[in-house]
Amino acid sequence: MRVRGADAPWLRPYAASLAWLDAAPPDTRTAQRLESLRQRPGAASAVPTFVPHEWLPTGEAYEAFIHRTGQVPTRDNAHDAFNGLVWWRFPATKARLNRLQATEIARLGIGGRRGPVRDALTVFDENGALLHAPPALWAALRARDWHTLFVAQRAWWREAALVLFGHALLEQLQRPHKALTAHVLCVPMPAPPLDPEPNVDGDGAAPHPWDAALAATLDGWSAEAWAAKPFAPLPVLGVPGWWPDNAHASFYDDARVFRPPRPPTPIGAGAAGA
Repeated sequence: MRVRGADAPWLRPYAASLAWLDAAPPDTRTAQRLESLRQRPGAASAVPTFVPHEWLPTGEAYEAFIHRTGQVPTRDNAHDAFNGLVWWRFPATKARLNRLQATEIARLGIGGRRGPVRDALTVFDENGALLHAPPALWAALRARDWHTLFVAQRAWWREAALVLFGHALLEQLQRPHKALTAHVLCVPMPAPPLDPEPNVDGDGAAPHPWDAALAATLDGWSAEAWAAKPFAPLPVLGVPGWWPDNAHASFYDDARVFRPPRPPTPIGAGAAGA
């Protein structure tokens, strides 16, 4: 798997593992590439096995199969390769999300719609992000106050760290465009290491420093908490240092991307006779 822009800032947490995958012979299947990460020093032990996608039985839900077998069906494409890399970096968190998906499938079955809990889990799994930031940035993010977040308080980003969790978002950033938006989980992350840039993937495929704390936090969440979709939208190319054009304040004037907050619903709106 050859990744475009492998030195991009959003790929730093996955950089060493990506290089390992790219070193495999060209005809190596994606599942084999991901399995080869077990050979690295410090590799996580709790990561499920990656198997070819055709091992998924017809009619069985993908998430239910992973939960039942401890195997991740993997297609030979960038989407599934990034999914595997996130499994290696966040094994405890991914396992927690998979258990929740499997529980909902066992409870409700597979129908034409996932339902609110599985919808929210899928949003985070595909497009989620994790943020450590000063309170002023968190407040601006939740308020969708883009000028404060990216212009007035821009210097605060030196104390922030954003890690993309969603594998679909990582795949889409192979062809970056301004509208790409992460769903930031509204759970502030611990402070990152003092020097998180060099060798961010460690000497092996070790879990990210945030994985254990995040999984422990999510263990206490109810289905209702997920159904409420506890996310804040963040156009990722607006992050200082992530895209050259955002050095100019006018970059954030595009209301199609940096959308204003929704106005509050008037009291009584939608009631009979309103």
